[in-house]
Amino acid sequence: MRAIALHPDVLLVTSALLQVNCTTVRGSPATGGAPQAAREAVGEAFVVDSPVLPEELELLPSLVEQSRFPPPGGLLATHGDWDHLLGRIAFPQLPLGCAESTAARLAAEPGAAQRELRSFDEGLYLDRARRLAVGSVQALPVPGRCGIGEAELELHPAEGHTSDGMAIWVPWARVLIAGDYLSPLEIPALEGGDAAAYLATLERLLPLVGAAERVVPGHGPAMDATRALAVLEEDLAYVRALRERGDAAELPDGRRSRQQRRLHAANVAAVAERGLRPRS
Repeated sequence: MRAIALHPDVLLVTSALLQVNCTTVRGSPATGGAPQAAREAVGEAFVVDSPVLPEELELLPSLVEQSRFPPPGGLLATHGDWDHLLGRIAFPQLPLGCAESTAARLAAEPGAAQRELRSFDEGLYLDRARRLAVGSVQALPVPGRCGIGEAELELHPAEGHTSDGMAIWVPWARVLIAGDYLSPLEIPALEGGDAAAYLATLERLLPLVGAAERVVPGHGPAMDATRALAVLEEDLAYVRALRERGDAAELPDGRRSRQQRRLHAANVAAVAERGLRPRS
């Protein structure tokens, strides 16, 4: 597990497995220029998404404390995939907030995240002292805003990778938490989503990426705006080509491994299944 500060109010933790990102954000009256001691004394913090490995989840509360952030007051999940819901294991007492679309997905698929986690753990022989209990969630209107201390996070719709989700903009830090978009390691994954919605999300994220100091993808290293814009343009080109040419769509440079070709095959099948077969 790796931890870096993207901003005095933004701590990024990256799992050693799958490079899944977990971001802790602090919001308070002290943001925007107050001395560091004042930042540490007051404020509210939210943990967005989660690392994956059992030992990482066990260490997460103490890591946040050692970083001199206030105790987290809540959890946020960018979408309902199991690997973004594990904050419940690290902080079982905290409320979980998510987009209304994610709350609806979780309600419609009771136990799905737990079953997928169990299957994942069995495949890697992982043993967890604590089980995942998603429990009740707080549905947040998206687009919208979420108060954090006396600051606000901006919540932006982010469907396409799945049928649900949101991206989170931290305006005072100029950090974009993109959920499972804009990964420099993975091609866009559409098996559980929709190509048209994916393209709409990328277009929606474009001005936020351009304004960002740092962009946090679901998997992989945080990027500056220049690198993130390059990834976004590559992803736009890939998804458009996927709709037009199917299996013949060219994968982005640096994302052409055997694993990414397997993901591409799943994308081709998903697009065909939804009736968006490539044009002859």
